[in-house]
Amino acid sequence: MEMKRVVVTGIGTINPLGNNIQEYWVNLENGVSGCELITSFDTSKFKTKFACMVKNFDPNNYFDRKEVKKLDPYTQFALVAVEEAMKDSGLNPEAIDLDMAGVIWASGIGGLQALTEEMRGYFGGDGTPRFSPFFIPRMIADIAAGHISMKYGFRGPNFSTVSACASATNGIICALDVIRTGKANVVITGGSEASVNEVGVAGFNALQALSTNNDEYKTASRPFDATRDGFVMGEGAGCFILEEYEHAKARGAKIYCELAGGGMSADAYHLTAPHPEGFGARKVMENALRDAGMKPEDIDYINVHGTATPLGDIAEAKAIIQVFGEHAYKLNISSTKSMTGHLLGAAGAIDALAAVMAVYKDVIPPTINLNEVDPEIDSKLNLTPNVAQKRTVRAALSNTFGFGGHNASIIVKKM
Repeated sequence: MEMKRVVVTGIGTINPLGNNIQEYWVNLENGVSGCELITSFDTSKFKTKFACMVKNFDPNNYFDRKEVKKLDPYTQFALVAVEEAMKDSGLNPEAIDLDMAGVIWASGIGGLQALTEEMRGYFGGDGTPRFSPFFIPRMIADIAAGHISMKYGFRGPNFSTVSACASATNGIICALDVIRTGKANVVITGGSEASVNEVGVAGFNALQALSTNNDEYKTASRPFDATRDGFVMGEGAGCFILEEYEHAKARGAKIYCELAGGGMSADAYHLTAPHPEGFGARKVMENALRDAGMKPEDIDYINVHGTATPLGDIAEAKAIIQVFGEHAYKLNISSTKSMTGHLLGAAGAIDALAAVMAVYKDVIPPTINLNEVDPEIDSKLNLTPNVAQKRTVRAALSNTFGFGGHNASIIVKKM
């Protein structure tokens, strides 16, 4: 069976660097930090008092009052990003076969705010279970996909992917395969997360995963830097309209790039730590290259997982050298999480958006806050420190790795 080609025809986002693609890209290019002190709850007793949060967002500007009550912020973010991507694609739902149009959406946690609010009400009360009828539909991790499909009438494949921080990339790979194999012509895919609340911050603090550098919070997300002490929580959403190439060409769609392939693997090693030699990370990049029918030297840019955890950055850097050999030193490598923070299940979506734009614009966004490379990381790697770099980007690879040992990578390339 001949596999169909898949292209990106629309993109959208809301994240700590901007409430649309243009804002996001300008701030990425300029190395802007999205980190701020948390003001949505009292952090006085929390180890971490900062995060990368969506800014200037009022859900009442996007949804009516009844809808706001029914939608957890993670679903609100999803619908905002999808609306931008749909407009960007020029796709008219009335002009396509809706039975061949699907939605595959990701979230690592789902409606954590909904869960937090309902538990606070229950445990703060007299023990009577006065739960909202919207509680479960707000909370469950698949509900964003349901809302998206209902809004646009898409009746094709519809589900969610949950694989911790690899969730969105796994979703994109699923969408790729659905179109490749002829089960859909169009798929809305991506991911959203909204976990900057008491439960999210306290939970990751308990894991000792978050940076606690409260005195220098603006620069606390420091991938590859010798002084890094953990990741910075982020929130938001990223969306792609994926389309079968001939379908896109027939309607005269703008095409950003081709989604050439994707790889998946498992570390099978530890609940939260990567394999120290990067075996799972190596395997997933090899699988992505194989799936795309490409060689290591075809890649010009890697948007790394690069969360600024002490173990993770070292393991990923080792894996890159294992896969790319001498070509590793000709690559540009950067972690845009230095600016956006780590969006957990949505990270793969906004990281992939950065990779798509790098291919489309021939610009590599930087790794900011990188002043002293960890001595355990090869200093010959071009980690694109602090300033964006211009170069021809024929193809880019985007990595995401999640707790549980889940690894996923995709490759996008110029048409």
